[in-house]
Amino acid sequence: MALHIDHVVDIDAPPEVVWRVLTDFDQYGEWNPMAVRCASSLVPGEPIDMSVRLGPVRIKRQREWVRTHTPGQEFSYAMKPVPFGALRSRRTQTVTPINDRRTRYESQFELHGWLQPPVRLLLGRALRRGFSGAVAGLRARAEA
Repeated sequence: MALHIDHVVDIDAPPEVVWRVLTDFDQYGEWNPMAVRCASSLVPGEPIDMSVRLGPVRIKRQREWVRTHTPGQEFSYAMKPVPFGALRSRRTQTVTPINDRRTRYESQFELHGWLQPPVRLLLGRALRRGFSGAVAGLRARAEA
C-alpha cells in the first residue's frame, strides 16, 4: 500500500498567475511553508533542488529529478529510487483553467516501496501538514 497525499483547490486567480507563482522558485520562501527554497530549470531529467521543512525547525536539503513539464499546465518530479524497490516517490502539480479568472490546482504525492511504512510512520503527519500548507500558501499568494 502506498502513501498518497492529494489536494485539489479552486483558486480565484487566472491560470497564468497561479502558474507564475508556482514556478517562481526564487519566491518560495515567501509563501511556501514546506519548500522554503527551490531551484530548477523544469527540464525533464534535470534536478529540482529544495530545502524542505518537515517540522517547526527541521530543514532538509533534497534533490529530486524533473520527470515531466508541460509549460503553463503541469510538472512532476521524483526522487531517485532507492535500490531493491525500497522507496520511490513522485509529486505532480497541475494547473487547469476553470475560466479566465479561476483555476483548479491539483497536487498529488505518492510514496511507494517496502520502506514506505516506516517513512509514513515517521514523516506522514509532517508531510500531510507540509503539503496542506504549501497548497494554502499558493492559493493565498495567487489570490493576493
